[in-house]
Amino acid sequence: MSRVLLIEDDRAVREGVTLTLRRRGHEVEAAPTGEAGLVALESFRPDLVLLDLMLPDKSGFEVCRRIRATQQIPIIMLTARGDDIDVVLGLEAGADDYIVKPARGEVLEARIRAVLRRAAPSDGGPDPAVTQPAETHGDLTVDRAGLLVSKNGQDLALAPSEMKLLLYLSATPGRVFSRQQLLEHVWEHSYHGDARLVDACVMRLRTKVEDSSRSPKYIQTVRGFGYRFGPL
Repeated sequence: MSRVLLIEDDRAVREGVTLTLRRRGHEVEAAPTGEAGLVALESFRPDLVLLDLMLPDKSGFEVCRRIRATQQIPIIMLTARGDDIDVVLGLEAGADDYIVKPARGEVLEARIRAVLRRAAPSDGGPDPAVTQPAETHGDLTVDRAGLLVSKNGQDLALAPSEMKLLLYLSATPGRVFSRQQLLEHVWEHSYHGDARLVDACVMRLRTKVEDSSRSPKYIQTVRGFGYRFGPL
């Protein structure tokens, strides 16, 4: 199973989540502060980070940004309120998903499995083409098999959700997908999920692939409907 780094200052939550995940076969390293979590990130080398937003020394947002500065490891936020502005700020800082506390074991497991699949997706969209050569879309080169995206020859560091969203949209240029469709296929949220996940991911992705986020040519908004890739 996966190696999970849990950064959570509440002892009861930390021990409860650790026990739940270990019972499900995960290897867990728990840290009570942001700084301890950043140290453990280097020594434990997790597959995924569960990150509380409210930490005593560093905010979860700062920890998330520091992780994203060097690694594109999956990050799931732990938050007390799903409707809080903190969720938006956490997603904008680079988190891939969030879970509202307290969370049942099956919810934790489902989100962990989904975000890990996102980190190594088996297909790039509705019509899998993992064996085809790298594609060129304007200045972007997309290697689906190698999970690599470059712009003008420079590799782009994309978080798991950003990578899978780009792969999914670019598989069918010009096709419009609603936020709900993207939540189901990229985030694997089968219920009516939180559209903020999609919008925040699009915002982050545009800062990396577009020449101008204000005039996107790759990740385009179709007002009233959703998003599409191109056409260029």
